[in-house]
Amino acid sequence: MKTFLKNNITYIKLSMVALFFGSTFIAGRIMAANLPPFTSAFLRFLLASFFLVLFVFKIYGKFPRINFQQFLLIIALGLTGIVGYNFFFFSGLKFITASRASIIISLNPSVITILSILIFKDEFNKFKLIGIIFSLTGALIVISKGNLQVILQGNIGWGELFILGCVICWSSFTVLGKIIMKDFKPIIAITYACIAGTLILILPTYQEGVLQDFGQYNIEVWLSVFALGFLGTALGFTWFYEGIDKIGPSRAGIFINFVPIFATLMAIIILHEKLSPSLIIGAIFVVSGVYLANYQVKNIRIEKEEEVNVNVG
Repeated sequence: MKTFLKNNITYIKLSMVALFFGSTFIAGRIMAANLPPFTSAFLRFLLASFFLVLFVFKIYGKFPRINFQQFLLIIALGLTGIVGYNFFFFSGLKFITASRASIIISLNPSVITILSILIFKDEFNKFKLIGIIFSLTGALIVISKGNLQVILQGNIGWGELFILGCVICWSSFTVLGKIIMKDFKPIIAITYACIAGTLILILPTYQEGVLQDFGQYNIEVWLSVFALGFLGTALGFTWFYEGIDKIGPSRAGIFINFVPIFATLMAIIILHEKLSPSLIIGAIFVVSGVYLANYQVKNIRIEKEEEVNVNVG
């Protein structure tokens, strides 16, 4: 048993990462029902920043100094990936189920691929094209609940629109991250972004006026904060990038495909959400699309990439 764990610890950790990332949708749904969005985001990243700082000091011993251009990029990362993403994330989860949100957010890799092709002139091939088409089709099926006429008529709900805002914010965050990660290790860049985002969140959180009542939050809220801040952010990202170092970005990235699957299963078990045919069909299209979009990378250029698109809650 010990030999098995030693030989497979990286894969076990990466499986847990997918589970942690999937759990953020469940925790987010609970937080959204109890707290306003900025307060939820502030509590999540206050905890995440604390543990990420500890992890960085343990791994690297110190933080590198930053120049003014890097400072501006870190602020942009905080605004897009922390403040913007989480405002849309918690706002959307007030209106739609965790399972539907997780499938829609799975559009991230396809949108990131499109932006990378347009901005960084990344390689484009038939697998990426087919994958993007599959992912977009799956997302449209989930958003419209199987009735595409809803989209043509412009009758998309606020929940779906908010979650699409998550996709835009996270894709922007990832593209900006490609620039700053030329100077910093990924976990350091993410820690800087979390700290910046947490500081920016102080004012809107104060204006929501509920933070002072934190002593009245129930146990579900505090467990959700722990799941989001520690498991789904600090530990999740640390283990994920540790996995990249051990087995390479291509193989580590495969585990991200399981995030919407774990999220949906937990939503059914914990939140008692119902599965619909449109959700199942849409999920198959989205997950297949993500796989196809990364097919060439995983099979032809393994170990040559320097990063991987991460899709989280």
